[in-house]
Parts: sequence; structure tokens; C-alpha cells
Amino acid sequence: MNIIFLGAPGAGKGTQSRMVSLQFDMLQLSTGDMLRDASMSDTSIGKEISTMIDSGELVTDEIVVTLIEEKLKQGHKGGFIFDGFPRTLGQAIALDQLLENNKTALTAVIEIKIDNEVLIDRITGRYTCLDCGEVYHESIRPIALNKFCDSCGSKNLKKRADDNEFSLRTRLNEHNDKTAPLIDYYLSKGILYTVDGLKPIDDINKEINEILLK
Repeated sequence: MNIIFLGAPGAGKGTQSRMVSLQFDMLQLSTGDMLRDASMSDTSIGKEISTMIDSGELVTDEIVVTLIEEKLKQGHKGGFIFDGFPRTLGQAIALDQLLENNKTALTAVIEIKIDNEVLIDRITGRYTCLDCGEVYHESIRPIALNKFCDSCGSKNLKKRADDNEFSLRTRLNEHNDKTAPLIDYYLSKGILYTVDGLKPIDDINKEINEILLK
């Protein structure tokens, strides 16, 4: 299987990606992680990425597509979850071509939908373990900031600087502008499914599993 999760920042894409990757032995391809790993490698593309990041430039679609292509060529028995890609219609078309070149295709695109006002409350109250990525929330999943992470035992728990209402509304508006064409694109292909992001995590996961096992 090959799947994409769509949803606004804080909708729960990362949580569901981790769960599904374990349940179906899928490889989660995070463009952020791939760019960081490549930037630390002693390769020509790694040096190019490092220079772009250091100078504050956006990494080009061409470079991101190249990194994904390398992963697809390596293959993975359970398939791939595309995390953070595609973000634009152009990237979606490029991904389709990559998959076709590797004699595979997308199984499903799952939109985790949630009201913007709920998202703002959810994100402005969250903080993250910087060592393992586990996410907590002041009211939904609290843990005192001077205590240990339940998952890895780290005390390195912190809020993101841009997890404030002004920054978040800007990010949500940008997300909505870019994602709307993707929704229409995958809907026209008959592979778009929408789940309610307000449901409990396990209920959302059960619904996603039902979609993937059809």
C-alpha cells in the first residue's frame, strides 16, 4: 500500500502515521527527516541541501522529488506513507509519475478533517518531547514540564515558538489555500477518504484501518 495523510497542522497526521506504519509494516517517508538526513551526508545533493537550509532558502521540489525517488527505488514490503508531501498540486502530479515509474500507485489519500477553532486550542496548548517526538497537551494530555516524557524518559519537553494563535492562523490559511486543489485532485481520482479528526485517536485509527482493508 501507499498512502497520504492530508490535514491541517495539529490534525493528528503524525500520530496516525506512526500507528498505521506499525500496524501495516509501512515505511513513513517524512520529507523533513529526509532533508535533515541528506543535509548531513557527504553527497553532492546533501551539500546542496545544506547550503540552501543555511542560507534560509526553500528546498526545491526537484530535490525533494529526487530524495523520494531514491527511497521508492529501495522499496519496502509494506509500502509507504508520505508525510509532508505532496503539499501542492505540482508535487502531487510529480508523485504520481514517480509511483508509475516504480510500477505502483497510491492506495488511498486520507483527509483528517477538524474545525480550525478546535485546532487553534489544540495546538496552542501542546508541547513536544524533543528527543522522541511524543506530543502532550496542557489539558488533553497533560504532563508537568519539569517531569519526564512517558515514552522515552527525557526531560527535554518544549513548546514550539510558532505555536501561538497569530502564527497558527497564518499557517492554517496557507494550508487551506494549498490543500484545496489537492482535495479536488484526489477526489477526482476516487481515492480520497475523509475521517473526523475530533474523534478519539483509537476511533480514528480504527476507521482508517477499515478504509485500508477494503
